Amino acid sequence: MSQTEAAVRDDGIIASVSGPVVVARDLDARMNDVVYVGDEGLMGEVIEIEDDTTTIQVYEETSGISPGEPVENTGEPLTVDLGPGLLDTIYDGVQRPLDVLEDKMGSPYLDRGVDAPGIELDEEWEFEPEVAEGDEVGRGDVVGTVEETVTIDHKVMVPPDILEEDETAEVVAIESGSMTVEETVVELDNGAEVSMRQEWPVREARPTVEKKTPRTPLVSGQRILDGLFPIAKGGTAAIPGPFGSGKTVTQHQLAKYADADIIIYVGCGERGNEMTEVIDDFPELEDPSTGNPLMARTSLIANTSNMPVAARESCVYTGITIAEFYRDMGYDVALMADSTSRWAEAMREISSRLEEMPGEEGYPAYLAARLSQFYERAGYFENINGTEGSVSAIGAVSPPGGDFSEPVTQNTLRIVKTFWALDADLAERRHFPSINWNESYSLYKDQLDPWFQDAVADDWPEKRQWAVDVLDEETELQEIVQLVGKDALPEDQQLTLEVARYLREAYLQQNAFHPVDTYCPPEKTYLMLTTIKTLNDEAFDALEAGVPVDEIIDIDAAPKINRIGVQEDYEEYVDDLKSEITEELRSLY
Repeated sequence: MSQTEAAVRDDGIIASVSGPVVVARDLDARMNDVVYVGDEGLMGEVIEIEDDTTTIQVYEETSGISPGEPVENTGEPLTVDLGPGLLDTIYDGVQRPLDVLEDKMGSPYLDRGVDAPGIELDEEWEFEPEVAEGDEVGRGDVVGTVEETVTIDHKVMVPPDILEEDETAEVVAIESGSMTVEETVVELDNGAEVSMRQEWPVREARPTVEKKTPRTPLVSGQRILDGLFPIAKGGTAAIPGPFGSGKTVTQHQLAKYADADIIIYVGCGERGNEMTEVIDDFPELEDPSTGNPLMARTSLIANTSNMPVAARESCVYTGITIAEFYRDMGYDVALMADSTSRWAEAMREISSRLEEMPGEEGYPAYLAARLSQFYERAGYFENINGTEGSVSAIGAVSPPGGDFSEPVTQNTLRIVKTFWALDADLAERRHFPSINWNESYSLYKDQLDPWFQDAVADDWPEKRQWAVDVLDEETELQEIVQLVGKDALPEDQQLTLEVARYLREAYLQQNAFHPVDTYCPPEKTYLMLTTIKTLNDEAFDALEAGVPVDEIIDIDAAPKINRIGVQEDYEEYVDDLKSEITEELRSLY
């Protein structure tokens, strides 16, 4: 929303400035109203009102702002522009398109107070109507489509706020052809006009009919995630881990290869070089499902660590609102937030400047409520237009020193249903993804098993449970090995350790930079596991037949398991390898 579009209410003046927190007097405002602060018109949001004193969090750097400067109220909450043009775009935390601002300024260094619409208002789109005059339409109904990118058809919907619930209206006029987002494409008999552009308050969830139990996995192509700790489409997940353990790379892998229709990537307070990698890589990458550029289904929101802290909150809400918009079209959306800890730190700073009573470790007492408000907007929904869509929210958490007992991690754990715990020790050993299989979990496994049984193999749950049991047993045995050494163990336990080693090195490790191993379909994930299970079964048969464990471990075929991940024609390779393992072990007795 620009200043000229704003419905101006009574202005106030600045009374004090404390970092991103500005106190104004005599401002006629409501909670969460957007205001423009100072002579430069810096965007801010009302967060507290007491008598004639209004507290504002400012989404831009406040250096040089002084008491006595004006504060202009728009009378409207913080909203985002929704319409064609959201994809293949990079925004800042308050949905200003960075490429448009760079062209406007003639420099990548942006002046304060500069503004631009979230979507291009003058660009024309080819609108194809899907309703005719005389048709009845309700809230959220699709009235036409636009080819937004080569990958995504943008569905133009009746805004939910122009009709009452269960109210319908008759189409009295419909347009087609090249139109801008502000031109009317449909007129209704109640006088309402529908254009391709909508505005929606970021703190308000878009309406739905029902939140359903998700039963389809968000297939990521990462073996440890799909195989052991899956997330559902419409699910929530957290990736906590210390510096350098692979949070960002894991989220990049999910953004590149997850089978979602739309990707919203929110860089919330992370270092600029990590966001630069996304901006550099994504336009060059192909979408594995379509062959089109990955950016054609992606929207990036970049609010890096050197940007004002208050905008970290707005970038998270902006991202989830855009995700809900595409969910209403019937798409499956995956939202990556990297990292929610930086958002929590921003809340802590704002709270301390407001002199609020601190909670644990200085975080505000409402930390858990804010996190839950974000994650609860994810889910698998029946939309008000009869379609079904999902928003999957995956948030990185950056606990200081990798301490999972700190408040952000603990409060996130109470909300999300999938927990991928990154381990600094695994990262130091160059085991990537460094997800600790003993600390991670997924509460979606049981409801997703029928899908894996239908789509991949009937015994998918049994094979997964076998792998988990072997890894659990290895953890217990390693404690004994550290005391007495491996050779002191019985032969069957030595063999268990060897099988577990192949599970760790061949199955759980995955090379994100190898052109083949970077993505592993569920069928390949299953076949790798069955190959290791074949080794296990044949090896224990040989042990029972009296073959020494050293001879079993020393077979030539077993190390080839480590090369399954890099095979393009993996089915033939796996069949041959299983036969080779079986023949070689049976030849020993």
